[in-house]
Formats: sequence, C-alpha cells, structure tokens
Amino acid sequence: MYVLETRGLTKAYGGRRVVDGFDMHVAEGDIYGFVGKNGAGKSTVMKMVDSLVRPSAGEVLLFGQALDASVQEGGARADVRPAMRVGSLIENPGLLPNLSAKDNLMAKALALGVADAPARCQEVLRLVGLEGAGGKRSKRFSQGMKQRLGIGLALLGSPDLLLLDEPFNGLDPEGTRDLRNLVMRLNESFGVTVVVSSHVLDQLDRMATRYGVIADGRMVREMTADEVQRECGESLRIKTTDPARTLARLEEAYPRARFTMEPDGAVRMADGPGAAAVAARLHELDATVLEFTEMRRDLEDYFVELMEGGARNVQLA
Repeated sequence: MYVLETRGLTKAYGGRRVVDGFDMHVAEGDIYGFVGKNGAGKSTVMKMVDSLVRPSAGEVLLFGQALDASVQEGGARADVRPAMRVGSLIENPGLLPNLSAKDNLMAKALALGVADAPARCQEVLRLVGLEGAGGKRSKRFSQGMKQRLGIGLALLGSPDLLLLDEPFNGLDPEGTRDLRNLVMRLNESFGVTVVVSSHVLDQLDRMATRYGVIADGRMVREMTADEVQRECGESLRIKTTDPARTLARLEEAYPRARFTMEPDGAVRMADGPGAAAVAARLHELDATVLEFTEMRRDLEDYFVELMEGGARNVQLA
C-alpha cells in the first residue's frame, strides 16, 4: 500500500491542463524528492493532495483510501480521516505575525482539537528547534525560523505524511542545513513520510530515497535514489578502432558491469573495476585505444535532461 498515490490526476484552468493524467507513488518511509521546472505543476499537485484545490479529473489516494472528489475548493472533505494524517507547508508558512511561535501553534492546535494542546505545542517547539524563541513574535523571525515554525504547524496533528513545497527558498546555507537535518530526523526517528519539492538538487541528493520528475504536468519518471546514483555514477568512455570486439571482450571480462554503445562507437562502461584495471585489460587485448576517459554525470544535468525529454514527449503526444 502506498501512503500517497495519484491516478490520472488532472487540473485545468481555462481549458489549459496544468496537471495532466498525473500518476504518483509514494511508499511508507520515503523521502520523496519531487523535481520539476517552475510552472511544471508541482505546487498544483501538492495542493490537490492537500485538499486546497479540487481536481478536474482523476483521484488522490491517501493510505489506500480514495478522497471524496466532491470537496469544494479550499473546503473540508466529507471524510476527513485520511486528510487529517497529512501535514503541509505549501508556498508560505501562513503565520500570524503579531503572535509568538507558541501562540501560533496554540491557535492551530485549538482549531484542530489537539489533545493537551499546551504540552503538544511545547513538544513541537522543541522538535523544530524553537524552544528558545517560543515567546518571540513571529514577524521578527528570520526566514529560517519562519520555515521551522511552518513545519511545526504542519506537525501539530502528528501527521504520517508531510508535504513540503520548496522549503529551502530564501534560506542561507546554515538554515538550509538545519532544515534538511530536521526533515531527515522526522523521517528516521518518527517514521514520517515526506514529499519535498525543491530546485536545490544537491540538498535532495543528500536526503531523498526516491524521486519523481514532472514536466508540463505529466510524470516523466519515478526512480529510487540508488537508481539515480547508478545512472549518475562514475563510468569509463572507451573508444577503439574495433568497437564491437572491444565491447564483446569487456562484457566477457566484466559480466557484472553495465555497457552501452554510444552513437560514435564509443563504449560506456559503468559499475566495473577501476580505470587502471580496465586499461591493463585493454592492453592485454592488444586494443588500439583512441579515447579513454573517466566520466561522472552531473546530477543537475541528469534531471534537466529528464525534464526536457519529458516536455518534448508531451508536445509530441
């Protein structure tokens, strides 16, 4: 069972589909990195999951239960039980500027009917690292503190699923690191499944266990972090005067390695031994080597290629 699944999720504004037949699968315990360009539909997807926007078509399933599609935009669903297990920080924290951190939390806790609200608010302040600022008005907070308090508001109901839309925006390096560590601690220590959209790919790379890539409102690909690392990992580019023979001999010598033949006849080899060992083997094979290059695919380039390829496929469909 997926914690979050969407099936054919679609949202149209004025006849234009900003989300189009979108399928997403988030498993329990994931930190799901949601990647896409500005305007690709990330925020709209997250708003539909969070009941802030009504889908034009398709459905959202939370914890295996389909949500009632008759919800009024921005309103409550007929059956709110699955939605109550979701916490979110989408676009901005929505703080009351003249209230302290603790009073912001208390206002929402009372609205949610949280049991023993004062104790829970103090617990959340400690969890997000704001216990020393509980009495300070939120309008005087730094951007990082506001983001922490926004996550604290999302955590008040002890959610099983946390939605974070561009949480690193406007943060300095220290604030980014602290927020990343908080997300990882919530996931590892409290079992919270997290969906986080971000343009800061190096931060996602440090914490995501699974990725989804969206382009022009459609899912391009979902993959695990291990798959991304394999595809972006180190490889060797080998070009000889006899590419077919080189490929056959290397496949025979290194059956666990992955090989691809590139358009110019070069052999790309990944998950094999080090460069020195392969060079020695080529010498033993008496191969005439024209090029021998150690390669590593840049993570940003990898995701940009996926997004641009997905956008082209949408245009051709």
